[in-house]
Amino acid sequence: MRWIALLFPSLPLDVFARALRPGDARAPLVVHGDGRAPRVVAANAAAREAGIRDGMPLAAALALCPGVAQVARDVAAEDAALAQLATFALTFTPAASLAEDAIVADIGPSLRLFGGEEKLVASLVGGVRERGFAVRSGLAPTPLAAVALARSGDGRRIDDGDVAAALAPLPLAHFGLDADALATLAAAGVRTFGAADRLPRGGLARRCGRAFVAALDRAAGRASDPRVPFLPPPQFAAKLELPANVHDVAALAFAVNRLVQELASWLLARGLGVTELALALSHERALARSLDSPCTHARFALAAPSRTSAHLMHVLRERLARVALPAPVAGIALATEAVAPLAGRNHALLPGGEADAPEVPLVDRLRARLGDDAVRLVVPHADHRPERAMRASSPGGGATGTPLPAAIEAPRPVWLLREPRPLAGLIEAQPWVLREGPERIESGWWDGGDVRRDYFVAESPSGEVAWIFRDHRRGTDDGEWFLHGLFG
Repeated sequence: MRWIALLFPSLPLDVFARALRPGDARAPLVVHGDGRAPRVVAANAAAREAGIRDGMPLAAALALCPGVAQVARDVAAEDAALAQLATFALTFTPAASLAEDAIVADIGPSLRLFGGEEKLVASLVGGVRERGFAVRSGLAPTPLAAVALARSGDGRRIDDGDVAAALAPLPLAHFGLDADALATLAAAGVRTFGAADRLPRGGLARRCGRAFVAALDRAAGRASDPRVPFLPPPQFAAKLELPANVHDVAALAFAVNRLVQELASWLLARGLGVTELALALSHERALARSLDSPCTHARFALAAPSRTSAHLMHVLRERLARVALPAPVAGIALATEAVAPLAGRNHALLPGGEADAPEVPLVDRLRARLGDDAVRLVVPHADHRPERAMRASSPGGGATGTPLPAAIEAPRPVWLLREPRPLAGLIEAQPWVLREGPERIESGWWDGGDVRRDYFVAESPSGEVAWIFRDHRRGTDDGEWFLHGLFG
C-alpha cells in the first residue's frame, strides 16, 4: 500500500483568506480564539511582517498593528473544508480518510491511472493549492507514518523497506500520541520515534499505555491500521466568507470559482451531474437589517447534467451578471437542488487525442443571460396527434407553450402550423402533387379532440413541399383538405 497524508498548517486562516486571488494585496489579518483573553491562532503574511505571531495575545497583536483585521476562529468552517478536500482526494483514489487535522489516502491502486506517483502527487497537491489551501504532504507505506512525515515538513518520503528505521529520527510529537505519555518520555530524554521504539514493550506499555505501543507498531507497519473511509455527503452545500465586503458582482467571480471547483469534485466523486443549482449571496449585516431578505438568491437549471467546472462557472458568471446587489456581499453559498447520474468520459487511445473542455451548450448560456422563463425546452409528449405530440417545457418541469411536432420515423415538417389551415378550393383550382402517403392518424376520441386524418407529403403549385391531410371525421372519403406544415 502507498499512503499519502495531506496536512493543512494554516487551515484556520485559509477558510477566510482563500476568497482572495493569490496576487491581490492583502491587509493584515489574524484569526483568534475565544475566551476573555483570546490569542492569535493564525496570521497572514502581512500580519507576520508587523511582528504578530501565533499564540500571541490578541491585545498584543492589536498593539503591534492597530489596523489588523480580526476574525474569530470558525471550527465548523474548518471541518467543512476538510470534508471538501477529502472529497477532492476521492477523485484520485478510491479510499480517503480524515485523520484529525489531516487527510490520508491510499494512492497505490491509482498510480498507473494517473501516470505514476510523481504525477499523481503533483496533481493532488496542486489541486489543493488551487483551492486556496496551504498543504504539506508525506508518503509512506502506512498512514500514520505518512502523517508524521507531513508534520515534519521536510518533504521526505519512505519507500517499502524498514519503515521503523526510516521513522527513527522523527520527533514523537509528529505522531499524534498522548500528551502525558510524551511528557513522561521527554523527562527521560526519549523524544524520537527510534528512541521510544527501542524501549522494552512491557515497561513502555505500563508507563505510557497499550495504545501508545500500538500506535508505534501501526506507524512501523507491524500492525494493521484500518481507517474509516470518508463518504461524501449526499447533497452538496458549501459557503465562503469573504475577507472584505464586495460591492461589485464581477468581483465575486474568483470566490464563486472556488466553490465551483469543490462542487465539481463532489459530483465526480459521486458519479453525478448537476441539473439545478442555487446560489445565495449574504449581505453586510449593518445594511442587511434594512432589507426584506438578508440574502440575494439566484436559482437556475441546466439543459443536461454536467460536472465540468468550466461549464458550471460560465453559466454562473452569466447568471451573476444579471444580479443587482441591494447591499455589499459578505459571503457566498452554493448548493445543489437536483442531480442526476452522469457516466464518466473515456480517455483517448492516441497521444494528443484528448478532447478539449466541452463547450457550454447554447441553451444554458441563454438561460443564464436571459432568465429561465425566456428559454423553453422541446420535450416529447405521448400523443399520436401531431399538434399534441411535443410540448415546450420550462426549466421548472411544467409543460407549457405552443405544442410542437414529434420526431418520429415518418416524414414530419420542420414548421408545423399552430392550427391546420383549410385548403378550400386550392386543391381543385391548382393541382398539388402527392409524393408520399397516406399516413392514417386516428386518435383522441377519449378527450373530445377526435381526429381521423390521412396525411400526405405534397408539392404545391409554387414548388413548396408541404404536409397536408384529408379530414375523415364525418366518415366519408371526400373530406376537406388542410395544410398542417411545411418542410424545409
